[in-house]
Amino acid sequence: MKKEIFVIGHKNPDTDSICSAIAYAYLKNQISDEKYVPKRAGQISAETAYALNYFNTDEPTYINDVRSQVKDAVLENGERVRRDMSLKNAWTVLKEKHLSTLAVVNENDEMEGVITVGDITRSFMGVYDSRILSDAKTPYKNIVETLEGQLVVGDINQHVEKGKVLIAAANPDLMEDYIDEGDIVILGDRYETQLCAIEMNASCIIVCVGAEVSDSIIALAKEKGCAIIKTAYDTYITARLMNQSIPISHFMVTENLITFKTEEFIEDVRRVMASKRHRDFPVVDHQGRFVGMLTRHSLIDMNKKRLVLVDHNERNQAVDGVDDAEIMELIDHHKLGYVETLKPVFFRNQPVGCTSTIVYLMYREKGVEIPKNIAGLMCSAIISDTLMYRSPTCTPVDKMAAGALAKIAGIEVEAYAMDMFNAGSNLKSKSAEEIFYQDFKKFTAGSRNYGVGQITSINHKELVDVKEKLIGYMETAGAKHDVGMVFFMLTDILKESTELLCEGSGAYEAAMEAFGATGDGVTVNLPGVVSRKKQLIPKLMGVMQKQA
Repeated sequence: MKKEIFVIGHKNPDTDSICSAIAYAYLKNQISDEKYVPKRAGQISAETAYALNYFNTDEPTYINDVRSQVKDAVLENGERVRRDMSLKNAWTVLKEKHLSTLAVVNENDEMEGVITVGDITRSFMGVYDSRILSDAKTPYKNIVETLEGQLVVGDINQHVEKGKVLIAAANPDLMEDYIDEGDIVILGDRYETQLCAIEMNASCIIVCVGAEVSDSIIALAKEKGCAIIKTAYDTYITARLMNQSIPISHFMVTENLITFKTEEFIEDVRRVMASKRHRDFPVVDHQGRFVGMLTRHSLIDMNKKRLVLVDHNERNQAVDGVDDAEIMELIDHHKLGYVETLKPVFFRNQPVGCTSTIVYLMYREKGVEIPKNIAGLMCSAIISDTLMYRSPTCTPVDKMAAGALAKIAGIEVEAYAMDMFNAGSNLKSKSAEEIFYQDFKKFTAGSRNYGVGQITSINHKELVDVKEKLIGYMETAGAKHDVGMVFFMLTDILKESTELLCEGSGAYEAAMEAFGATGDGVTVNLPGVVSRKKQLIPKLMGVMQKQA
């Protein structure tokens, strides 16, 4: 089965980033055999939440890192066995399936330990006390299976609880001196020997070379609670095989197990594997259930996460770990950035005001009908990105797309837009950090890194109220993201103006040089400026490249 392809926008996603991911994933699922799943690389804003709720659509699940994980590797299925399996049967499984390790699990598939070829080999070569079968609580069914025998008397589900294993080689008179209660006695077809063992309260007698057991011996065994196992093997082979009936639980490794969880990142796992000589490493899910074996070969045939990037094409705006993923497509409306791919990919970039506008055009080109909720989300994205057509990034194509989508969604654009902006402008109860990261992006100009955030509102007083909050937080944000300058746009949609907050060495001076506007040393007033992409970034970029 092919792995899912994630459709994902930039970090700190805005409404377009979320809605275009949902809409494009839906489109691809209609025209492709692959499975596309929308994801998000950050928390959604109140504005986006309003749109999702209005159109009854679940928000995409969150993913903060797309590096390869253990679950992306091609795992060996591995063999699940239970703790009471005999050493002989475990050895047979290992040899027949060319394995080196078996996972020992309980009835819920939870890991209890592992048994390896080496563990079994050492068990065969070791010299053990004659009471090892009772110490290991060996099931009678293991003994019967190992000896390819038949249980004549007794309960196949019982276990050896006490006593030693011995061979009745002496005459009955001498046997009385060394048979203790609970012993397992290996013997032949001699009636007197069988009778003596039972009379001495042996827990089990093993009759070799397929000898018949008389009715009187069977009756006495039942009376005394002594099991009788009959085998075609001779005494020597029987004695040699007895230890192979011991359950693997007696020899399996249960402590200091090296297991990996499905969610662990491969780069962390590689370091552990490099320091160990094991061939196989059990993999468990978050509930501790065994899912397979990770081998060094598994790391060669890695299935990297596959991504479609929407609404961005710059590495520093992408979800963490993007360099370790396989980028399949890019759909964007911003300037070209620095995302690199291993092979040619489908890349659609158009100078329109919103990624969802491009996605709408692709629906039309493919002849795919747009569901009402998808239309509503795409329309919401266009309204948001173009500030209800007020942004200079807005094109006639955006207006056409929004109008067509609004008709499908059954909304009146201006009324819906005001409600959506009002929902997104509810900033009073939010912390400076929550407001800052509603829409923040990092940029690079030459050797200089800087960040630009933005909030929009139709309530001017609300922007004034959050201004001091943000000024106090911007230095912290700059240090966190290792950028020398931080700018934040407080954009008034109705007045079509922005108050730009500046933090960092040279930030205020760069803004003043770029716009020649009025300011107070911290903020720069930018009437007519509402677009980060088209009005702010190009001018700041020009100043910084000149200074570099």
